[in-house]
Amino acid sequence: MSAWLPTAPCTPGDCVTVAGPRAGVVRRVLRLAGCLAVLVPGVLAAAPVRALAWLPAERLVRWWSRLLLAALGVRVRTIAAPGRPAGGSLLVSNHVSWLDVLLVAAVRPGRMLAKTEVGRWPVLGPLASWGGTIFIDRDRLRALPGTVEEIAAALRRGERVVVFPEGSTWCGRGGGRFRPALFEAAVRADVPVQPLTLRYRGADGRPSTVPAFVGEDGLLASLWRVVSVRGLTAEVEFLPLLPPALFPGRRQLAAAAQRVVDRRRHPDGAPADATGCAACVRSVSVSAAVSLSVERPTGVPGTTGAGAAGAVAVEAGAVAVEAGAVAVEAGAVAVEAEAGVAVAAGR
Repeated sequence: MSAWLPTAPCTPGDCVTVAGPRAGVVRRVLRLAGCLAVLVPGVLAAAPVRALAWLPAERLVRWWSRLLLAALGVRVRTIAAPGRPAGGSLLVSNHVSWLDVLLVAAVRPGRMLAKTEVGRWPVLGPLASWGGTIFIDRDRLRALPGTVEEIAAALRRGERVVVFPEGSTWCGRGGGRFRPALFEAAVRADVPVQPLTLRYRGADGRPSTVPAFVGEDGLLASLWRVVSVRGLTAEVEFLPLLPPALFPGRRQLAAAAQRVVDRRRHPDGAPADATGCAACVRSVSVSAAVSLSVERPTGVPGTTGAGAAGAVAVEAGAVAVEAGAVAVEAGAVAVEAEAGVAVAAGR
């Protein structure tokens, strides 16, 4: 495994707690059966739906994803969803769970970016391939420029591509730094970045860590945990579009996307049932400090007038951290440029 791969400090033991009302064993089994009843037809229909252009593919994907989430006992809540924009767009969001893929597909379907291992999974692998998933080999740094160009080509064709730039799942209390490499695709294609914030809530309306798929957590264990609770709600909040033309490059674009996503992670407080994950909170603090920059372009929400002046004053203290990060990364850039893979630095 490559040393540059992003990782999260979250673990099921420290970060995940099943709180709130529980579903009975019978209800859990029925939910799993319902999940299979929806999943199998979806697998069988994926190839024909993709092949037959006259079918309303996007509407069918939204419907199927919502039905699958409902079978698992998950309600979907969409916040501030805009009308469908013309042309391609790069959708980016925080990453908490395997449920994130279904949640985004339920509101704004697009071609997903997934690690190559997913393509080899039984059932889900063929489904992902037939659905147009773009696969990335995370263990081969030199393969990243080709993946970036594949995403850029899809965006130029007017397609929508969904990526999770943190590169790893977090428990929901914290989050990782947005890796800028994939934002290069939006820069090359000159299409807007659509930031999304994903949140999960329990029956009492408070943030929940139940869906978190972190650390050594197994898929079956995570699935059983999800079907074991009642009243689970998944929220997807649409944030203002970020046109690449307003930013000097992919690093600034990624930092801006992370800022707007981070602001909406916990609009009413962090998950109360995740008191043990202090490590991820510390990681978030460091990540936020590094992502701050005084290069805020005009036209981005929260960056104009007195608000912008205040933000610049607050963020000036982060310049030393940013400069240190740039200095450390400069050596890696030189080596990668010589190999012709400068975009693959994950920055």
